[in-house]
Amino acid sequence: MSALVIDPAADHPPFEQLRRQIIEQIRDRRLVAGDRLPPVRRLAAELDLAPNTVARAYRELEAEGYLITRGRAGTTVADVVPPDAAADARAAALAAEFVAGMRALGLGGEAIVLAVREAL
Repeated sequence: MSALVIDPAADHPPFEQLRRQIIEQIRDRRLVAGDRLPPVRRLAAELDLAPNTVARAYRELEAEGYLITRGRAGTTVADVVPPDAAADARAAALAAEFVAGMRALGLGGEAIVLAVREAL
């Protein structure tokens, strides 16, 4: 994991700064599927944050599908980013086509997300 920096004077709270930086590292492939993140207490100490702040960022990232937490086995990066830029571009195009087709059927965002979840 690349260095993380929390700015106490920033407009966004520390947990949100941490969340955004981890997402950026996942999207930029600096963190890849299976990479293990530091334990909450250790990262909190390194960043001079309360453990609950780091735990909140991890929980939100897990809820969004970026991380997988397995108790004592630790927290790892989920398989959410295609392996290369070409696959990433094709995945984006497929998703856009799918959404356009579903909207043409008169479905809203929640119905589209539900259809995807059911398909998975």
